Amino acid sequence: MLEELGRLRESGVAIGFTTSGPWQRETIERALDVGIFDTVQATWNLLERSAGPALEAAHAAGLGVLVKEALANGRLTVRGDIPELDAAATRAGATPDAVALAAVLAQPWSDVVLSGAATVEQLRSNLAALELAPDSELDSLAEDPAQYWEERSALRWN
Repeated sequence: MLEELGRLRESGVAIGFTTSGPWQRETIERALDVGIFDTVQATWNLLERSAGPALEAAHAAGLGVLVKEALANGRLTVRGDIPELDAAATRAGATPDAVALAAVLAQPWSDVVLSGAATVEQLRSNLAALELAPDSELDSLAEDPAQYWEERSALRWN
């Protein structure tokens, strides 16, 4: 498979991969060792930050970095009812989703951040993140990756 992917890359096809689950960091590190990828897509948000160092390394190695699940499947929106996030949103005069997206956009390695907006109202709310600075008081929201992915697997798809 790697040989075929290498041939495709040599022909001009960009090769990317996506990760999911509590071992994202290790998967990204292994992919960097393989050395044939142009992009990586991974989950990173205020609750699940474990892939951050590997995404930083991928960016430094020249890979494009796409961040998915920046709103933690709705947990980082008003529906998530996270008091610290709600308070940060109030301080910023914004919505919880905008504050959460601002944290992702502030990562120097994040080239593309997928919002997942499904309505015009959600898109407008998400776009407010472009005007916000990240709130360092939210660093305490980070969860253990195993705990995050266990809770995520129990969520209904949004």
